[in-house]
Amino acid sequence: MTFKTILAALGLTAAATVLAACSTIGDIPTDRVASARVTLSNGIPVGTAQLLADGNGLQLSIVATGLTPGAHGFHLHETGECRRPDFTSAGGHLNPLGNDHGTLSDGGSHLGDLPNLDVNENGTATLTVELDGDRAQLEEWLFDDDGTAVVIHAGADDYRTNPSGAAGSRVACGVLERV
Repeated sequence: MTFKTILAALGLTAAATVLAACSTIGDIPTDRVASARVTLSNGIPVGTAQLLADGNGLQLSIVATGLTPGAHGFHLHETGECRRPDFTSAGGHLNPLGNDHGTLSDGGSHLGDLPNLDVNENGTATLTVELDGDRAQLEEWLFDDDGTAVVIHAGADDYRTNPSGAAGSRVACGVLERV
């Protein structure tokens, strides 16, 4: 075994140890609840959002590509419909408790408020966020009669401005469908 091989093995061991310290088996989502195929206004797919069970909670995870670099508002919208070209059919943000918008506002935030999706220079982004609340209640809100859409906006959410964080137009949308 060469010195370089030993260093590489130690590096892999150290990385595995660090990753193992970050989560436990109980933290890993075990149940895929829903998914959404996220598309641009021209119908080209740009990603997939997955709703995953995490014990008594839910996580929303998205993987996207083909977006402009920078921060983009990322929200859950109140209606599971993504009519092109502007996706206004998705309605406003999902806000079952009638809260203000944004984690920085005095009366915020609501269920549809999610962290910005940070798209890197090659146009790709990933994000996983824990949804606030108990799984049964969240599923009731997400899968009501008109469903829920996942929407990516043109600009960054300022986490403050009602009702949408001044994130600009809707550039991509997908409907959460139970699996």
